[in-house]
Amino acid sequence: METISFLGPAGTFTEAALKLAPDAVGKHWKPVTNVLEALDDVRTGRSVAAMIALENSIEGGVTASQDALATLPKLRISGEYVVPIRFGLAVRHGTAPGQIHRIAAHPVAYGQCRRWLQRNAPGHEHIVAVSNVASAHDLIDETNRIDAAITPMTITEHVDVELLHGDIQDNQNAFTRFVLVTTRTDVPARTGNDKTSLIVELPEERPGGLMSMLEQFATRGVNLSMITSRPLPDQPGRYRFVIDLDGHIHDARVHEALLGLRRFSPRVTFLGSYPRAVASRVEINRAYSDENFAEAEKWVAGLDS
Repeated sequence: METISFLGPAGTFTEAALKLAPDAVGKHWKPVTNVLEALDDVRTGRSVAAMIALENSIEGGVTASQDALATLPKLRISGEYVVPIRFGLAVRHGTAPGQIHRIAAHPVAYGQCRRWLQRNAPGHEHIVAVSNVASAHDLIDETNRIDAAITPMTITEHVDVELLHGDIQDNQNAFTRFVLVTTRTDVPARTGNDKTSLIVELPEERPGGLMSMLEQFATRGVNLSMITSRPLPDQPGRYRFVIDLDGHIHDARVHEALLGLRRFSPRVTFLGSYPRAVASRVEINRAYSDENFAEAEKWVAGLDS
């Protein structure tokens, strides 16, 4: 049976994203402890795919995932999935609110509940957990001396704890975007509601360098839905850019933009074109339609006939 790796253990938001993926049906789901392990499973063939978190609507890009995709070769995104984020405060049975001093939480979860914690658990100590479910396992291990854990609301289905408070996230509309990563190089067919992901490095540091990169998209009518900078570890002061754009590599405007981008920068990583998880179609100016690109090509070809 084919295997898909995900950040475990069972009950995490990453597992919830797997439940949304048609490609995950009928496969063995392998829990791992971090993003690098999940992607290494894919690269070495131990798994056919890995589900990883890429972006959170509150905390922004998941840097561990972005950096891994930038440095590990031959990986492609085949789909994205959006999971609403709801957190609860779990305790061991019988724990009273006044007994809570040390709280285990994954750093991203902690950041999304910070204001609630300031109001309801002032002076607490944050104990870092490797996942939102691992925090509950840390809680029931009494040798850790942890009083509470920030967990998914469904935690009682997986761990013998009590949910003392529910919906403690500061933003009730928070969500995390997950992507399914494979080594397959075939691109999903166009749907008209697609996204393309790239990682780009500027060829040199100079005034206007970033603007020159962005012009490759703007002059072809390509909308960027996300752009995030990440430092290059071995080149202090320099950055790579993680980019999501609206459109598919087989759209003429995107194809032309990628040609221009590759001429501009020798280091462009294509991470894939795939259907958007949220069907919010972006209107395309008619000047940048496939038909107009084809008409322009035909006109140029006829100039010397």
